[in-house]
Amino acid sequence: MTMSQEHASAPSEGLSFPRLHARTQRFSLGVPRGFTVSPDGLRVVFTRSGSGTDLTHALWVLDLLADGGAPAERMVAEPSVLLAGAGEELSAQERARRERSREGSAGIVAYAVDAAVERAAFALSGRLFTAGLRSGGVRELPVPGPVLDPRPSPDGRWVGYVSGGALRVVGADGSGDRAVAVPEDRHSTYGLAEFIASEEMGRDRGFWWSPGSDRLLVARVDDRAVGRWWIADPARPDREPQQVAYPAAGTPDAEVRLFLYGLDGSGRTEVVWDRDRFPYLARVHWSAAGAPLLLVQARDQRSQVVLEADPATGAVSVVRAEEDPAWLELLPGVPARTPDGRLVRIGDETGARALSVGDRTLTDAALHVRAVLDAGADDVLVSASAGAAAAAPETGEAHVYRVSAAGAERVSEGPGWHTAVRSGAVTVLVSARPEVPGAVARVLRDGVEAAVIASYGAEPPLRARPVLTEAGERRIPCAVLLPSWYEEGRGPLPVLMDPYGGPHGPRVVASHHAHLTSQWFAEQGFAVVVADGRGTPWRSPAWEKAVLRDFSVALDDQVDAVRALAGRFPLDLGRVAIRGWSFGGYLAGLAVLRRPDVFHAAVVGAPVTDWRLYDTHYTERYLGTPRAEPGVYAAQSLVTDEGLVAAEGPARPMMVVHGLADDNVVVAHALRLSSALLAAGRPHEVLPLSGVTHMTPQERVAENLLLLQVDFLRRSLGAGHQPGGRG
Repeated sequence: MTMSQEHASAPSEGLSFPRLHARTQRFSLGVPRGFTVSPDGLRVVFTRSGSGTDLTHALWVLDLLADGGAPAERMVAEPSVLLAGAGEELSAQERARRERSREGSAGIVAYAVDAAVERAAFALSGRLFTAGLRSGGVRELPVPGPVLDPRPSPDGRWVGYVSGGALRVVGADGSGDRAVAVPEDRHSTYGLAEFIASEEMGRDRGFWWSPGSDRLLVARVDDRAVGRWWIADPARPDREPQQVAYPAAGTPDAEVRLFLYGLDGSGRTEVVWDRDRFPYLARVHWSAAGAPLLLVQARDQRSQVVLEADPATGAVSVVRAEEDPAWLELLPGVPARTPDGRLVRIGDETGARALSVGDRTLTDAALHVRAVLDAGADDVLVSASAGAAAAAPETGEAHVYRVSAAGAERVSEGPGWHTAVRSGAVTVLVSARPEVPGAVARVLRDGVEAAVIASYGAEPPLRARPVLTEAGERRIPCAVLLPSWYEEGRGPLPVLMDPYGGPHGPRVVASHHAHLTSQWFAEQGFAVVVADGRGTPWRSPAWEKAVLRDFSVALDDQVDAVRALAGRFPLDLGRVAIRGWSFGGYLAGLAVLRRPDVFHAAVVGAPVTDWRLYDTHYTERYLGTPRAEPGVYAAQSLVTDEGLVAAEGPARPMMVVHGLADDNVVVAHALRLSSALLAAGRPHEVLPLSGVTHMTPQERVAENLLLLQVDFLRRSLGAGHQPGGRG
């Protein structure tokens, strides 16, 4: 019996798909993740829970023997042992951090390592632990808690961490704990990312070690100017509402400054740049190849500069300045440096999203570069999709490439969704495919498979059957899913559009598990269509930026997609529903309000209905500010006359769903929509979810939410029960 067979959960254990989907957190539990490769190529570190239904992640190491002997996995740190069986307790700040990263599991959900990948540090139940990755052994360091974001110094001698808003440092042996930077008042913190950095910019860190382990670069966040909102649970009137600092569109952001500190807190030096012009600290990169790189961005996100900071004086010099008439996208892994100090970046200036190293652009319009995965001495490892000039479409695919002056060489093979982590000669290549459940993590040494890291993920009780295709004159990427029991000649099926449909959220991906929920809806008697129209990522910069000042083009593409596909698939255009969450919820609401001639019902989940109530960095990128663009905000809103289209069109059934504890898209969005619908005399249903945030990790909530949506859709479209049942 293989390790994966030992630990994998039984296929269904008699549970329905909705229950198992919730219990396994969308079949993500038991799957290895968070890979780090040691520079000597002898260890791969990762986390994994014990089975497909086990929430608690442990820290693991795969040992790769230098002599080519058999690789072996070993558990390094097991939370149940470290906590002596006690339940995990999370501070409010840790819960907020996990909400920002959409982390719903438990245990060791994140860790950091030293430069040699010989020591790891992690927080567990607010306590600080270190683990030896070469020799094994875990120890708890006696420090004040609750501990947030612990990170070893590159030489492994120290661990930096945040507690009580202060950045602190402790020796790896537990000695010499001390504060490096202490907040001046309740409005300031040191060493943590502010809300919009972690929610919208993809920066979840607030401090960085120098390569020599003698200094720290620390972000100071002051949120006193940010507006205060209150998140209450009406089901618990005895509890005080939670106060949150929320930077709504057009209102002040938190002030972010950077300081250099010695290990003892002495020698504080501010890194000074033009924060009036470039208030957003988007990226920080500090490697042995040179001084710290900062990417700072203007509030309108149409200009940004890469700066190099002098570690001795804090003075900055401009490495590169960039401008774009729409906006500049922030991308993973850049800016960075190669080992010899050349700047690595991704830019749009050629009309494609291209990789540049130093003064050379290394890719053309055949590739749409999505992220830099590793910058090596001889090449750069990137994630990329087929670009506008590709020889053939690769709908929903993402591949890994090695890019050098000689060109781009694909590392991943076969249709699928591929990503990778690399150090030196060793690469962990993770591949998911549309026709095969789960994903496979293969360890390659010099391109040759050396090991496969075991997955304990649960087996889904159904198989997704996505047909990946393109629709209409704009070749809109789509996935179409029909019931497994459907036979040609049975006639057209009621249609369920199932998009996210907006920025940063691709749904048409060449991965089996990405389409499981859509397939389950199909089994209930629907033809399900997922369409990634304009505004969604990874097609081309022009495709993404088509939504500037007008989100309605995303709706236009949903309409064009379903109409174009009706000639090729059994779609009943007289019965079309749409469901979505977050931006997808907004799009669903927009669909039945603006185009009731096409859409006959909508499940509107956690929708942004009034863009004045959403955060600065996301909203202003696309719509500008409410003061400068009042007409744009009114036109995009679902709660104005323009949004409701009160004078025209039939009223279509809407189920509005929202978590009352959501601090990202607050429930005021749903309540204002309901009030506007009521005032306009439009029937609708509201489903409030007590204690639920923007995620829905609670098992029973997630299960019943799927079941209630099916019931609503059947009632609204007049769709009867079909073979296959609820599954």
